[in-house]
Amino acid sequence: MKSKSSITYFILLVSGVIILINILSNRFFFRLDLTEDNRYTLSKSTKDILKDLTESVTVTAYFSKNLPPDHENIRRDFKDMLIEYSSIAKGMLVYEFIDPLKDEQIEQEAVQSGIMPQNIPSREKDEIKFQKGYMGAYIQVGEVSEVIPVIQSSVGMEYNLTTAIKKLSLTNKPLVGILQGHGEAPLQQLQEVIYALEVLYKVQPVTLTDSTSELDNYNTLAIVAPKDSFPDSHLWQLDNFVARGGRLFIAINRVGTSEDKQYGMPVNTGLETWLSRKGIDVNNNYVVDAQCHTVALQSEREGYISIQPVQFFYIPVINNFEEHPISSGLEQVMLEFASSINFAGDSSMRFIPLAKTSENSGTKTSYSIYELAGREWTKDDFPISSLVVAAALEGNIGGSINSKMVVVGDGDFPLGGMQRGQVNPDNVSLMVNSIDWLSDDTGLIELRTKGATSRPLDEIEDGKRTFLKYLNFLLPLILIIIYGIIRIQRKQSIRIKRMEEGYV
Repeated sequence: MKSKSSITYFILLVSGVIILINILSNRFFFRLDLTEDNRYTLSKSTKDILKDLTESVTVTAYFSKNLPPDHENIRRDFKDMLIEYSSIAKGMLVYEFIDPLKDEQIEQEAVQSGIMPQNIPSREKDEIKFQKGYMGAYIQVGEVSEVIPVIQSSVGMEYNLTTAIKKLSLTNKPLVGILQGHGEAPLQQLQEVIYALEVLYKVQPVTLTDSTSELDNYNTLAIVAPKDSFPDSHLWQLDNFVARGGRLFIAINRVGTSEDKQYGMPVNTGLETWLSRKGIDVNNNYVVDAQCHTVALQSEREGYISIQPVQFFYIPVINNFEEHPISSGLEQVMLEFASSINFAGDSSMRFIPLAKTSENSGTKTSYSIYELAGREWTKDDFPISSLVVAAALEGNIGGSINSKMVVVGDGDFPLGGMQRGQVNPDNVSLMVNSIDWLSDDTGLIELRTKGATSRPLDEIEDGKRTFLKYLNFLLPLILIIIYGIIRIQRKQSIRIKRMEEGYV
């Protein structure tokens, strides 16, 4: 038997260690991150932004109490993140958690701030019930503020909070121009891209005239899906723009589509000829790929309407990316009737293939008929591997000053809106990352796609999918059996020792 003094000493020692840990935890934040993509480790860009704060940031987190377990985990993750933010910012970031449901006036303040109530599902006695709750944040720097209306998951939490702080901290944002006047996509169809860009930049439409140059105020210019011809005077202004070191993002369609006749048509604006003189050939073709998007085909037979999923090889799903800041974190980009890109420049420029098709792809020339159904596709239709569909170019593009350019062989890939619906998130990231790289500001690229991983089961091999299925089912049973065996052996060992002579 241990003496009372040794037990007392042990209790005091453990109590002292616990008190010391609590004191240190208030001054230093530390946690282990064992996730594959370091989801719970703050990025360098976040730390740099927090360390460079010159004005105090106040974060008011409106979270209801007694949320369901999965929503309570989100609340805990957000609080842990704020603790770490505050520690790194060294007093320049303060936060508080408020339950809007405890007071009607506080709830009204939350709603007026832009934090909207949610119907949060919970399971109770095998029934799904909904409870009113709040899960949002209000960020303020000086007289300006930003709101995160709903924090739905831990994925993207760091990006939303850091970009809000960055957006409020910037005073003089550089200009990014979106070219208009040649049938380019209207800004309404680029709203998701513009929303992401406005964290770091002031985005403006730009219209060229024959007499004056409107590009002198811009360092980066975007040209998206032009349909009409570029006058020589406008191409001359683009020449001058890149000659002085201006940066260009160009998403171009070389082949248009005719939905009623189902064949491709060449698109000639003069911009493709201008690009060719710079060393980039956007070919007059469209890519087909065995790795493609699936569309719903509606058909009627004997008075019944059936919907069948069909692979549409003209919408390749791209996940073959070069290691580059622009493609950092991208999982899959979807292109529509994209054209392949070749480099025909000299050694004074560096050509970087950013995105390529799969190992089973091919091309169709303009005026080729494209079929949604009614044709059997074989491996012979996909004889080419790794066609370049997006590329970066840097060097002496148009003069003695180094410049940069990003070209994507599909003008429609970043577009959304009423008719096109929501844009694939990685499509948005591809354009926004490109603008960041062109503008020499890559700080938020890794955050934009952090945690946004896609692991569709239909892309996993059958053997591996079967293994994972049975592992998920059998592993808990195996662990329980192993625990039971160990416990039985331990009890037998204790029983044998008790039967031995001299056991006390």
